[in-house]
Formats: sequence, structure tokens, C-alpha cells
Amino acid sequence: MNKKTNYIFITGGVVSSLGKGIISASIGKLLQARGYQVTIQKFDPYINIDPGTLNPYEHGECYVTMDGMETDLDLGHYERFTGIHTTQHNSITTGRIYKTVIDRERRGDYLGKTIQVVPHITDEIKRRMLRMDEPDEHLDFVITEVGGTIGDIESAPFMEAIRQLRWQLGRRAVCVHLTYVPYLKAAEEMKTKPTQHSVKELQGMGIQPDILVLRTERHLEDAMRAKVASFCNVELNCVFLSEDMPSIYEVPVSMQQQGLDAAILRKVGLPLSEQPDMQSWLDFLDKQRRATREIHIGLVGKYDLQDAYKSIRESLNLAGIYNDVKTILHFINSEQITSENVAEQLAGMAGIVICPGFGQRGIEGKIITSQYTRIHNIPTFGICLGMQMMVIEFARNVLGYKDANSREMDNKTPHNVIDLMEEQKNIMDKGGTMRLGAYPCALRAGSRAYEAYGQHSIIMERHRHRYEFNNAYKEEYEQNGMQCVGINPSANLVEIVEIPTHRWFIGTQYHPEYTSTVLHPHPLFISFIQTCK
Repeated sequence: MNKKTNYIFITGGVVSSLGKGIISASIGKLLQARGYQVTIQKFDPYINIDPGTLNPYEHGECYVTMDGMETDLDLGHYERFTGIHTTQHNSITTGRIYKTVIDRERRGDYLGKTIQVVPHITDEIKRRMLRMDEPDEHLDFVITEVGGTIGDIESAPFMEAIRQLRWQLGRRAVCVHLTYVPYLKAAEEMKTKPTQHSVKELQGMGIQPDILVLRTERHLEDAMRAKVASFCNVELNCVFLSEDMPSIYEVPVSMQQQGLDAAILRKVGLPLSEQPDMQSWLDFLDKQRRATREIHIGLVGKYDLQDAYKSIRESLNLAGIYNDVKTILHFINSEQITSENVAEQLAGMAGIVICPGFGQRGIEGKIITSQYTRIHNIPTFGICLGMQMMVIEFARNVLGYKDANSREMDNKTPHNVIDLMEEQKNIMDKGGTMRLGAYPCALRAGSRAYEAYGQHSIIMERHRHRYEFNNAYKEEYEQNGMQCVGINPSANLVEIVEIPTHRWFIGTQYHPEYTSTVLHPHPLFISFIQTCK
């Protein structure tokens, strides 16, 4: 812990899904723009060790860090807004906290003491909040977002840890509480009572919020803000509105105009220097407003939930803005695609993304999609499982192996063009055991991927998979028109396939969406949208 590091704790009340992740990312962006070194971390109260084993319907997409940690989708927001690279130390769950403490107890580290929530669990939470495992960091601010809602039984130890740290850190700790102000249509008025109750609950845990962010769909008059400030013991100039915006990327500017970053600096006693340098961000927003021409992109997958493909959606939106178009995304359920209706299902789409996933459900629809877009020369981007479906389709319909499949779907297939990776064969546990994190990939000069990446011969991309292209078939694919243009240099694994004669037909075994940020959109998404346009 650096003696000069300041700590911002972000909690939420009334209901979940208020946008704590966006507020956390916005604060990080604003402090960065003032020249401060920042990191953001997420503490989730669930008992899973990480979200890697969770169905996307439970918690949205699983985001993967450079060092291979499976994390909450909010880390994607943190990285897209700030450009920082998060690690395993930026995503903590109750499961990881308890596992650490129990492992120590089994080793006898506590010397016969009774292990309790207070102090042992809360001490471990505090240790992680202070980032004791990262002693060489030189940070001005650590922003800690606590998942869930005030009053949840499972978040109580996190609240107790924050209470203790506020006493321990003094002025170096700031509590930002995000709460909901609903509009009651029958009464035709906004109601602040849920916010008052939420703050009272927080105060009952010994935590007085320094700053309130009121999430609202309608503008709140100053008199209403003053009422909230008075009832919640918060200064009026520390009550901010988070109104619905045309885009999440407008939130940092709205917060800066209201003075949220200035309030935080006042609270920790840092001088208010000149306005933050947000010019590149403002240029991006200007570009976004001017991108009005629409292009329609189909997302072919099995999860009818926008958070399930959050990073892909954002990557496509960003790539659209940088191509001066507005990307309109359409979810197309792969379970409902058949050879008979595929033309109708994909009608009107300028390009198709075949989405990642796991398991048997919906794969035949992805294979049918891949065949249709390949034959009809529709720009197609396959990601992870999507790339594998492109490979299987090519084997069935070009190489003539009608029974070609992945070992994941058919363990007895005679033509396992997608096979279980060698190092995965003896693994029994599901959680945290895939090929995870960033690995290098060597690009073939002259390929479409090579051109998209600005003629870089080695790239680094993040992975999350168990199965790989089977190299026994590589020569046959290349002779028949599907080129393996990206190879992992040490393991010789195929990372990118493409059909050069096609307008744009590329599959990546890795997840390019994880490295696309607001100010540095991913080159493959840029190239894909450019072709679709």
C-alpha cells in the first residue's frame, strides 16, 4: 500500500443493474484525464471463485484479462473506458476470499485460532482492497466497486471491511453511493424515499456516503437534490445526477460537467488543477454523433441477452463509429436457423458475426450460417466457437467430410477437424482450466488479417477455449482455399483462418473483442465494418 494512494469505494442501493460499472469507469477516466494513475477493481459477493462457470444468463459475458483471469463484464467497461490492463487482482469474489482464508487455516497459519468472518474474512477483503499483493504499484487512486445492492446478506463482510478502512485511511477514503430515484407515473412525480432508505441502511452499517449519484430517467430539479442532500447528510455539491444518455460513453463528460471528479479531489484534499484533458474523448463523441448512416450486422448465437455478447457488441459499435456509420445489431438465434430459412433469417444484413459459446446447443444453425455466408460472399467474422463452426462447415461442404465435427460435440467423429488440446486431456475441473489469457500469434504476410493489423507480424490476443483446429487437416484446408494465416509460434496452434478469395471471411480462435477500447478500437472489427460498409 502506497502511503499516498487514495481509495474510492463505490456501492449501490435500491436495485441492481444501475450502472455502477459505468460510473466506476467514468470516474477512472476523469481522474486519468487529470494526470492521475488509476486502477479499478470489482468485488463480487457471490461464492463462485470466478464467473467462468456461470451461464451468461446469470451474469452476462465472462471477460478475460491479459493474465488469464475469468472476470465480471464490468472489467470490460473499465478497460474500454480507461485503456488500463486489468489482471487477476482487479476481480475478487467472496469465493476467492473464503478459499484463501480456508487454505491458510488448513495449513495451520492461524495457530489454532477460531476463524471468523470478523476479523479473518474482513481482513482478507481489506488486504485485497488495499492491493497488498501488488506492492510495486504506484497508484494515485484505487477505485473499488462492490457488486450487488446494500442490504444483501452476502455483501455484509464487504461493507464491514469498507467501514474499517474508512477509519484506517481517513481522508484518503471516499465512499460514492449510487442509488435509484424512480418516477411514479400515477403520481407524476419522482420519489426520493428509496434513496433515503438506501442511505439509512448504509449508515446503519457505519458508512456515511461522501458522494451520492442518483440514477434517474428524468431530470431532477435542484430542490429535489437539496432534499436528498439534507436527508442523507451529504453536501449539495456532492449530489450528482446520472440521467439516461444516448450512449454510455457520454457519462464521463456528464459527470465532469457536474463536477464529480472535482468533488472527489476536494474530499481527499488534492488541489483542483486545470480541467481534465478530455479532447480525444470529445473528438470520439463528436464522431459518434455524426455517424448517422446505418449498417445492419447480424449476431448469430444462442444467448438472447445483450450482456452475453457485451464486448462484441461494444467492439462493433466502436468500429462503426470509426468508420463513420451507426452499427445496428440484430440478434439471430442460431437454434432457429435451418437450411430452409437461413436466407430469410440473414436478410438485410451487411455482415454476420458468428458468436462464441460452449456446448451443442445452436451449433448446427451456426454451421448453416457459415455455409450460406461463404457461398453468398457475405462478410463473416467467426469468434472462438464461431471460428470452429466455420472450420467444420468447410470440412463438410468443401473437403467432403460430411461427418466432420468437433470432439466437444461428437467424441466419436472420424473427422475431428476441431480437437481437444493436448494439455486439456487430463483436466477434470471446469473452472479456470481452459487456455486463458494473452498469447502471441504470428501473422502470414499478405493475408487479410496481416493487412488489418497494420502489417504487424506478431500480435498478442486473449483466449478462452479448450478445443483447437486439428493440424492434421491443415494442408488439406490450405489446398482447398481456407488459409491458416495466424499461428501460435510456440505451440504451432492455428489462431486465424481466412478465405482470401472472399470479400471478408475470417475466423479467430482468440477473442479480439477483449482488447477493443474507445480510443483504440480493434483493427479486425474496423476492417470487418469497413468491408460491410
